Amino acid sequence: MSIYVRVVDAINYRIGRVMMWGLFAMMGILLWSSISKTFFLPSLWTLEMAQFAMVTYYIMGGPYSIQLGSNVRMDLFYHNWSHKKKAWFDAFTVLLLILYLGVLFYGGLGSTAYSLGYWGTEPVAYFTGLLTGSEEVGRLERSSTAWRPYIWPIKSIMTLGFFLMLLQAISEFFKDIARIKGQEIGVARA
Repeated sequence: MSIYVRVVDAINYRIGRVMMWGLFAMMGILLWSSISKTFFLPSLWTLEMAQFAMVTYYIMGGPYSIQLGSNVRMDLFYHNWSHKKKAWFDAFTVLLLILYLGVLFYGGLGSTAYSLGYWGTEPVAYFTGLLTGSEEVGRLERSSTAWRPYIWPIKSIMTLGFFLMLLQAISEFFKDIARIKGQEIGVARA
């Protein structure tokens, strides 16, 4: 458990730190959008690209947010509980989060497979087939806007983000189990 927690936390920490800079990319896109609409011909790509950047920033930064405990929490009674009781409650609620993220990840796989031209109902088999060469990419889904970008890159990023959040939630579950046993695992960061 300790090795899993260290590896997953390290990966999500680094990705989260990189994603913090994504805010500036999004601001740059929106700034260019304002400038181009004011002084030049409006760019078709700016609004949708800003939406894609926001999704990337939010989804890929989610595991980092879970790791730091900066997610929103209803703290009506929680702050008065002992550390062990908090760990029990956190372990229970993170199990619900793991279930939810598992459903989101499976839905993300299906949606990404659809964007790659797969019309079937078994997305895991499709991606396995892509790796082994028994499946191939079909007609790629495009946005219905005037810019018409391909959708598979953002859906892939969303699916990867769900997967990383799922890994981080499992890491948090392991940390809660260790706290219940009176131990502490994971790296404390300043």
